[in-house]
Amino acid sequence: MHESASPRSAVVAAALELFQSQGFDQTSVEQIAKAAGVSRSTFFRQFGGKEDVVFADHEVLIEQLREFLAEGHDDPWGAVCAASESVYSYFAHDPELARRRYQIVRQVPVLREREIITVFRYERLFDEYLRASLPGIDPLDAVGFAALVTAVHNHVLRQLLRGKKKIPLSTLQSALTDVRRRYGVLAETPAEAPDDVVVAVFPRSMPIAEITRRLRTQLD
Repeated sequence: MHESASPRSAVVAAALELFQSQGFDQTSVEQIAKAAGVSRSTFFRQFGGKEDVVFADHEVLIEQLREFLAEGHDDPWGAVCAASESVYSYFAHDPELARRRYQIVRQVPVLREREIITVFRYERLFDEYLRASLPGIDPLDAVGFAALVTAVHNHVLRQLLRGKKKIPLSTLQSALTDVRRRYGVLAETPAEAPDDVVVAVFPRSMPIAEITRRLRTQLD
């Protein structure tokens, strides 16, 4: 899920380097195209504008996550967490490039606004997936889980982007495990029982839709 869009990566890298060295507003499309070794028309075929260069990776990632979630998963809550981990792994693979992008976004108001919209797109994707995968789920459970996973992911990612040291994926995984524990949706552990007896014990905090899903799984 975290393969980069390599044909465009040179343009993105060149643009970020120019934005950092001479400023976002002071950098022209012509300068980016020249630095990346492409024509101006090629640039506009690949990107709609300078803002789109900064967020190009997110566009690719969101589409990859949409495809991943559409595959169908036995544990929808775990699938959302796996999607979040995939995004983190992508940026942690090249932390210096990610830090450069982060610094540029922090300095330009229009990019900060675009970042807020981008974060919401991840949250909405997770929310819509949970509602589709868990019929009858309380909308507050879906949007709350999606928002919390996104917020936790961004918190751990900012630790990576603001510092110089590596923050391992396990840090995010541990935090997401705690999110699932808070919602009472940690992966169930099969219990030995006679074939004609189904014993089910659920945390009080578990959403009704998740209880229904697990009961159906046991009965099937």
